[in-house]
Amino acid sequence: MEENQKKKKRVAWGITGSGDRLVETIKVMKEINQQYQDDVRITVYLSKAGNQVLGFYGLNKDLKENFDTIRVEANANVPTLAVQLQSGKIEFLLIAPTTSNTVAKIATGIADSLLSNSTIMSLKSFVPVYILPCDYKEGVTVTQLPDGTEMKIQVRKEDVENTKKLAPMGGLFILEKPEEIHQVFQKHFKPDEA
Repeated sequence: MEENQKKKKRVAWGITGSGDRLVETIKVMKEINQQYQDDVRITVYLSKAGNQVLGFYGLNKDLKENFDTIRVEANANVPTLAVQLQSGKIEFLLIAPTTSNTVAKIATGIADSLLSNSTIMSLKSFVPVYILPCDYKEGVTVTQLPDGTEMKIQVRKEDVENTKKLAPMGGLFILEKPEEIHQVFQKHFKPDEA
């Protein structure tokens, strides 16, 4: 490796089975991937449901065209994301968007899926985790369906309570909007380091 070439830092981006804010999140991540392409390698990790939902929204091709490495969950340990996080090979874990199911698992310590297991292992290893939960605020919200139509959904009190349980977990940070992901990358990869 030449002196002027440096090793790219790595980030793991997990996508769960949420269609809510999926399109917006992918848009933001494409911008970030372009902005940091010389310094950061973003690997996409799809939960089983995340892979299905990408198909429903017709976003598989878009993701493949914009991200070099995409891995799909086989079980809680395959691909070996948790090991890479624990060994310090990855700067941080971002899960966006995050379903209420994944949030509930993390809030209660259930590590039976790739992304819930990787989150819990990250926190045990002092690796920061950023989560963009779908159910952030109780009430009615509007989401976009795969065909582009809008649908109102009720965010349940129980799901919001699980999201609130994440806040006091050391090393876990909750994002409210996809646009906040820009700030996460700015925090970890300052311009003078790039």
